[in-house]
Amino acid sequence: MPPLLARRRLSVVEVDRPTPENALSREAAPNAARKLTAEAIGTFFLFLGVISSGIMAESLATGNAGVALLSNTLAVGAILFVVIVMLAPISGAHFNPAVTLAFVLRREIGIGLAFAYVATQLVAGSTAALAAHVMFEQPLIQIARTARTGIGQWTGEFIATFGLVLTVLLLVRYRPTAIPAAVALYISSAIWFTSSTSFANPAITVARALSDTYTGIAPADAPMFIGAQLTGAVVAALLAQWLVTDG
Repeated sequence: MPPLLARRRLSVVEVDRPTPENALSREAAPNAARKLTAEAIGTFFLFLGVISSGIMAESLATGNAGVALLSNTLAVGAILFVVIVMLAPISGAHFNPAVTLAFVLRREIGIGLAFAYVATQLVAGSTAALAAHVMFEQPLIQIARTARTGIGQWTGEFIATFGLVLTVLLLVRYRPTAIPAAVALYISSAIWFTSSTSFANPAITVARALSDTYTGIAPADAPMFIGAQLTGAVVAALLAQWLVTDG
């Protein structure tokens, strides 16, 4: 089985051997099947947390949009922290094609495994949307109708994803054990400071297009969101490389 890394670092934490700087590391890197399984589990629960908490928040907030958004934010930040801590030592805890793309650009994950990661994220994320519908006794198959478009929202997605990827890449270099809390706090904050409420993830954008609920996005609006997210990831990867390069 080919190794996941072209160099030692994968993503959220190092996974090949323990070091004093990284208490989350493991002695032996897991094989590709275990990595993909971990990505599937983490993506499923993260996306379930996003969509299901949105349904619950909207039903309990009795029309108070601020309360609904705050409730959704708390649930998303909490589950994000948990899945990173739990699964980063196995898969690197990408759960996001934009993060995977950043590590492809850094040549820290092979193209073949990167495609497998993204496919896993998309399938697990779409399955999470279906599971949310079943739990809340809604129609299983849905197409979102919530319009999310315009330069303001596209800019919000660029900024949200840029900040997320930059956070991950710099902390991987300088303080990997801080990543679970930092990423959870960043996303919780970005939900409020970006006009788009910080999707920051092409796979969650696809999953949310399949759920006509509080967190949904109309499929026609998804491509521009995804384009902004991927652009933000590329710019963040380039900037991070420049920031950490000696000389």
